[in-house]
Amino acid sequence: MNIDLPPVTRALLIVNVAIYLLQQVTGNFLVAHFALWPLGPSQYTDVAGFEPWQLVTYGFLHGSPTHIVFNMLALWMFGGAIERLFGSRPFALYYFVCVIGAAFAQLVTVRYFTGGFYPTLGASGGVFGLLLAYGMMYPHARILLLFPPIPMPAWLFVIGYGAVELVLGITGTQAGVAHFAHLGGMAFGFLMIQYWRGKFPLKPRRILMR
Repeated sequence: MNIDLPPVTRALLIVNVAIYLLQQVTGNFLVAHFALWPLGPSQYTDVAGFEPWQLVTYGFLHGSPTHIVFNMLALWMFGGAIERLFGSRPFALYYFVCVIGAAFAQLVTVRYFTGGFYPTLGASGGVFGLLLAYGMMYPHARILLLFPPIPMPAWLFVIGYGAVELVLGITGTQAGVAHFAHLGGMAFGFLMIQYWRGKFPLKPRRILMR
């Protein structure tokens, strides 16, 4: 694995860590104003509720050390390879499409299925989009699982992980995790890659030949 990270991946890592450190000294201020809140009126006096900028800003906030460590580890593992393949500008576009797509999926899920008024935060939507891209671009690359520590091809890992997220989301057996935001990041990433491959009537300027 090439540890010399390209510029956008490196910048995303730095900004995410910096904002997490800022969270530690500002209390709930950043979450109250920049996490992704459900559509509709706020149920708390110190929270404004949904604002358009939250579709992006929520992706730079994290809820715990474990949360940011796992997201940044995945960004480091997959981001560099995808950025070198796509190029920095298309990679940045792809990442933020996945972040915003995940936000839309979460807003719909909360509005029409789960209900409740709680914030969503984390880079997982973009990270799951990168995972999807890695599985599509490098399907036979080997990914070593942590538990259990066994290698498997990237395409199988992505399909398996996506299936687990879908089951957990439908059954609601893992509370506090935005499973459908994760799936939304993957879905919008898939659509973006298919568009770049020229699969839709509206064609891109440059076809992704992979």
